[in-house]
Amino acid sequence: MLPRLSATLSAFAISACIAPSALLGLHAPAQAGDIPTFTVDASWPKPLPNNWILGQVGGITVDWQGHIWMIHRPRSLTDDEKGASLTPPRSKCCISAPPVLEFDADGNLLRAWGGPGDGYEWVGREHGIEVDERGFVWIGGNADNDNAILKFTLDGKFVSQIGTIAPSKGSNDTTQLGKPAETAIDKDANEIYVADGYGNRRVIVFDATSGAYKRHWGAYGNKPDDAKQPPYDPKAPVAQQFANPVHCVKIANDGLVYVCDRINNRIQVFRKDGSFVKEFFFEKNTLGNGAVWDIALWPDPKQTYLLSADGENNEIRIVRRDDGTVAGSFGRNGRNAGQFHWVHALAVDAKRNVYTAEVDTGKRIQKFKLTSDALK
Repeated sequence: MLPRLSATLSAFAISACIAPSALLGLHAPAQAGDIPTFTVDASWPKPLPNNWILGQVGGITVDWQGHIWMIHRPRSLTDDEKGASLTPPRSKCCISAPPVLEFDADGNLLRAWGGPGDGYEWVGREHGIEVDERGFVWIGGNADNDNAILKFTLDGKFVSQIGTIAPSKGSNDTTQLGKPAETAIDKDANEIYVADGYGNRRVIVFDATSGAYKRHWGAYGNKPDDAKQPPYDPKAPVAQQFANPVHCVKIANDGLVYVCDRINNRIQVFRKDGSFVKEFFFEKNTLGNGAVWDIALWPDPKQTYLLSADGENNEIRIVRRDDGTVAGSFGRNGRNAGQFHWVHALAVDAKRNVYTAEVDTGKRIQKFKLTSDALK
């Protein structure tokens, strides 16, 4: 585990700042009482058992019970981090935790499982996790041949998969995926949406029980095109195709589908049939790994806000869902509690606690509590 910080840090407040980079670049200034503030809970989660340690955290989600699920990458651990598992042991600490872990809101570990098993091939690099209300856990990967999503029970028993751990067939093939980044469940329609992904440039939808193909689309609802794209240039005309990776997909209660076009620094919004509605740009001058990594829907009845993880600028933006203006943000690049290095994914529970996951050398999860009346 990462060293446990002093308990006094649990009162460390992260104040949201006004960001002027929403769609059109301007919006009315927020009043002080409207700016959300969050406190990082440096005691969450509780120390892992069995001398376990986390690698890069490829996904995080909250289930219908308010439990927090995450998937990490054991193979991302360095020899000094996993020294106790070497032969002979290099050091007293540590051993990789299983890839999939479930916590309650207090940070207690409830389940841990994952890795190769009978009847399926495990992914090469873990990426994305979703838990549906029927009690199934969906995971994916973004290594070269990770062109499938796998379905398990809550206890880790393999159920089925869509696609195979084998070469991709491109963005218009309906049988195989392309390094899928994330999934979302439409409970009422019993469909699973896939942000597909690091290899393909589309959203694709399947029946969540049978795995049967339903539909797919690219940016602006266009047919996906896998032709090589030039590097992102903020001065160039906006791209008519998604860039790799298509990094997230989320479904709002009103039926709108939100997609992270990470490198192009935008969220595109669709109806469930793939018809384009609108798009929001953020920090358009961001290069590198892009400014839109993940989205979580705020749990008020109207889902008034989106929270968006930005792993290049290492902040969480609070975005008004109707028009894409930025109400505030929190976090910055750094190693301390409440700071981020490559904040990769986030989730929000019904009590408005925010959970974040970091990759690269971040290799941790954090919990933030809302400490103001804003957003309630």
